[in-house]
Amino acid sequence: MLYLETGTTNSYNESPTSGARGGCVISLPEHLNGITPQFKGMALISASSQYTNLGLLNSMEQNNGSTSTSPYNNDHAQNSVTAPSPYAQPSSTFDALSPSPAIPSNTDYAGPHTFDVSFQQSSTAKSATWTYSTDLKKLYCQIAKTCPIQIKVLTPPPQAAVIRAMPVYKKAEHVTEVVKRCPNHELSREFNDGQIAPPSHLIRVEGNSHAQYVEDTITGRQSVLVPYEPPQVGTEFTTILYNFMCNSSCVGGMNRRPILIIVTLETRDGQVLGRRCFEARICACPGRDRKADEDSIRKQHVTDNSKSSEAYRHISQSIQMSTIKKRRSTDEEVFCLPIKGREIYEMLVKIKESLELMQLLPQQTIESYRQQQQNLLQKQ
Repeated sequence: MLYLETGTTNSYNESPTSGARGGCVISLPEHLNGITPQFKGMALISASSQYTNLGLLNSMEQNNGSTSTSPYNNDHAQNSVTAPSPYAQPSSTFDALSPSPAIPSNTDYAGPHTFDVSFQQSSTAKSATWTYSTDLKKLYCQIAKTCPIQIKVLTPPPQAAVIRAMPVYKKAEHVTEVVKRCPNHELSREFNDGQIAPPSHLIRVEGNSHAQYVEDTITGRQSVLVPYEPPQVGTEFTTILYNFMCNSSCVGGMNRRPILIIVTLETRDGQVLGRRCFEARICACPGRDRKADEDSIRKQHVTDNSKSSEAYRHISQSIQMSTIKKRRSTDEEVFCLPIKGREIYEMLVKIKESLELMQLLPQQTIESYRQQQQNLLQKQ
């Protein structure tokens, strides 16, 4: 039950005289005493609705005891999502890291299974489609031609092991770039029609339907995987046929920048069990280019050896001259020289006496004597 009362206060008070449970008196401000009953009723309805809302909140608190149902209580805080701090490091930076390194290692690593890569014996003939220089650790091959590479291990790797081949640039100023085919070869229909390999990949595998071409989503590096197969009976090697699909001189691609081929033995989850690395050059005439590179290296070695020998000779002569000067100034030893023939003996005696007298004369007298001899020669 609600009672309307006019007065000087605007608060809600409980009625002390009401017998009805929950009854209260709603006091109106004094300036509303002169209004009509219709407006008083409107004020009563508005005030009663506000009081009803407060009564609902009080009843909810009484029903739940001392537990608060505010949206800011502890239970709500436990179930809500905490807003990230603006000073916190973004976890996505680390969650999105690639499992493969940004700069692959090119250091040879035999690993626990003594992993090794080798090539068949090849020649430098002009007709050769590929050739390998053991002195330079460098492969020369024609574009899109079959190049067999031999894989060898001493102990079997784990099940589902794979062989990965990845190209990287050799020089430090280019190593962060991804090695890809030039736009001309990538967009051309030649060597691309009917191929399962992506057109941008430089290395392809021939004759293996299980080959998988991979491009890292973070680093963008491209590689090709094939399952490791043990050697057949009576052989030591497992042979993989590779194709290289762009020339080293192609503009927009390698552009004459030297590249390395990194061949790794890995588990299925990417753990490296062995690594071998060699340089590769894709060109029109592998035999000619190999011969030219080897001749250039030999000439360079000869030049370096000759320079080092000349330097050694000069140093040794300087040491000998300094030793002789020291002996002349400090040596007091006496030597006996056997001489055959009196004439030669008397001549050597005169030379000996002249040298001894020369040591006794002052330097100024010796210089004047030499000047006189030069003047006599000029007059003649």
